[in-house]
Amino acid sequence: MKYEIAKNKFIQTWGTLGTKWGINKTMAQIHALLFVSKEAISMEQIMEELHISRGNASMNLRALMEWGIIYKEYKIGERKEFFVAEKNFDELAVKIAKERSKREIKPTLKVLKEVSQLEDCKNDDEVYFAKQTEDLYQFVLKADNMIDKVTEYEKNWLSRLIVKFIK
Repeated sequence: MKYEIAKNKFIQTWGTLGTKWGINKTMAQIHALLFVSKEAISMEQIMEELHISRGNASMNLRALMEWGIIYKEYKIGERKEFFVAEKNFDELAVKIAKERSKREIKPTLKVLKEVSQLEDCKNDDEVYFAKQTEDLYQFVLKADNMIDKVTEYEKNWLSRLIVKFIK
């Protein structure tokens, strides 16, 4: 397969995969393009390569920077901003896991805690609801704590060992 065809196929596939993970296709495609680019590239290059508008590129670049998985890079003598993706797979996975926990799991935990604390359970349905939501809260809390421990693997010798074993 020729380079351009392979690169386009990768970008399109990463974009489709991104939608399955809950992010928009263009955001995932921009990330894919930056991830496989050897050098930092400008917004104009991104727009041209992906055939997207300036507004779309700007909005998605900003979102990717908020996730902490792409960065601005400045070049001496250039007025344009250039962008580069996090290339280290471990760092990338940690940043995505932390961001998903912050945006998705922690708000869900808050709601589960609230709804599981019914006052004066009077009938079987109420007791059952409270128990099920409390059990779900405890399960999600354990999962989130595990994510926190794994994402802090560099500070924890056991997690470093597990990550090393997985590799």
